[in-house]
Amino acid sequence: MVVRAGREFLAIPGPTTMPDEVLRAMHRPPLDIYSDAMVQLTYGLLDDLGKIFATKGKTYIYIANGHGAWEATLTNVLSRGDKILVLESGRFATGWGNAARMMGVEVQRLKGDWNRAIRPAEVEAALRADTTHEIKAVLVVQVDTASGAYNDIEAIGKAIKSAGHPALFMVDAVASLGCMPFEMDAWGIDVAMSASQKGLMTPPGLGFVAASDRARDVHKSAGLRTPYFDWTERDGNEHYQKHSGTAPVHLMFAQRQALDMLFDETLPNVFRRHRLLAEAVRRAVGVWAEGGVLDFNIVEAQQRADTVTTIKMPNPAALLTYCREKCGVILGVGIGDLHGKAFRIAHMGHVNAPMILGTLGVVEMGLQALGIPHGKGGVTAAINYLGEQVAA
Repeated sequence: MVVRAGREFLAIPGPTTMPDEVLRAMHRPPLDIYSDAMVQLTYGLLDDLGKIFATKGKTYIYIANGHGAWEATLTNVLSRGDKILVLESGRFATGWGNAARMMGVEVQRLKGDWNRAIRPAEVEAALRADTTHEIKAVLVVQVDTASGAYNDIEAIGKAIKSAGHPALFMVDAVASLGCMPFEMDAWGIDVAMSASQKGLMTPPGLGFVAASDRARDVHKSAGLRTPYFDWTERDGNEHYQKHSGTAPVHLMFAQRQALDMLFDETLPNVFRRHRLLAEAVRRAVGVWAEGGVLDFNIVEAQQRADTVTTIKMPNPAALLTYCREKCGVILGVGIGDLHGKAFRIAHMGHVNAPMILGTLGVVEMGLQALGIPHGKGGVTAAINYLGEQVAA
């Protein structure tokens, strides 16, 4: 017997569930790429991406996923032989650094841990030790979707400033933008990047980069510049240069609709919705952990992301299979150092109370059906929390 009829639900951290309105926005004939409507679509998105990043700097759209946007950031501000500092808190900043290494950049890693966030004091110490200012950029992710760590970008920016170091501050906001506060200019970020398929509720295929005036000044002498990603080319007068050729029209229609939905909800409410739903997940996991088998991967509560929760569990394959095959809920697998040792529940983008409570209910159902020791009443704890926080 199974209870999985109906639409399968993705509870993975990207690609996330897309609103029907976004799907419908793509279901239309192509646009004349030489028309005024195309120009307005492009410039409207570029302007509104600036609002999402909270910057007065320049924004860029690429036909790429997050890995492509990584490359776009690196090629525009670095040269072969440059040295960068990569702040480790899981898999993804390390992956960004590995991309730089393959391009001929020297990578210094600030060793972290998969069960905690970056410590700003350690960043400041590493930069103070670089007395000759060999480090040209500092790379960090706001949320690491593998570990579930949330890094305090504002505090890290202050640490860089306190060290008096001129390195560019570069931030990956793929798993946080459109879900959690992000203040590029206020936090002193020079280069930020993200992608369409998580909090921005659009199919994979668009990468976004925002650059400060300081970064664009460094860009002038960057030796890794390539034609497709180059900011100078993208800043040209011809509209086609904004896309380095044919525009990704239907993905842009989708992203336009998704941004409109975020602005209609208002970003403060979007952020509050994510905080509430994330805490509901954490309340449930906290109860389940009383059984001694499951536990949070990130030890400190304030370092857990509002977009994904990584839950340690020995051999979670049976639970993942049960949720998928019996109930139609797809949970995220453990990746990197947590492969086969954890699973993940995403709560980012197009999510609401029934989606999250339904996912938690299926997980608790699976724990019970499989005889996995767990504290009883995790879903009840989530409901009680939301009932207290969401006023009648």
